[in-house]
Amino acid sequence: MNLAEYFAQTDGTVILSTANGEGKVDAAVYSKPRLFEEDSLALLMSDRLSHANIQVNPYAVLLFLENGPGWNGKRIYLKKIKEERNTELARSLVRHKHGDMEKIIVNLVYFQIEEIRPLTGD
Repeated sequence: MNLAEYFAQTDGTVILSTANGEGKVDAAVYSKPRLFEEDSLALLMSDRLSHANIQVNPYAVLLFLENGPGWNGKRIYLKKIKEERNTELARSLVRHKHGDMEKIIVNLVYFQIEEIRPLTGD
């Protein structure tokens, strides 16, 4: 099963870990990533700490914990490759519309997938 099928068929929680230029780490809950190509994915990001971190340090880890018993899921190691801000595509991917969408900044951030590992062990 490829990664797009995996995310489409599997429910769970997404945690994105980033670090700033000094190595100070942050972790935040995100919605499932969008997969446009086999070796990359994209996340919708607000102008918050995680987004600020990847502006100075392009590396991140997406942890996906599957719903259900046990410790199943994936760790996906990422490197930012580009982003788009307030584009029609980015706005169309927002699932939960909040107030006046024209006032909300929407960043669609693309990442190269560098490595995929199981949630636990190797």
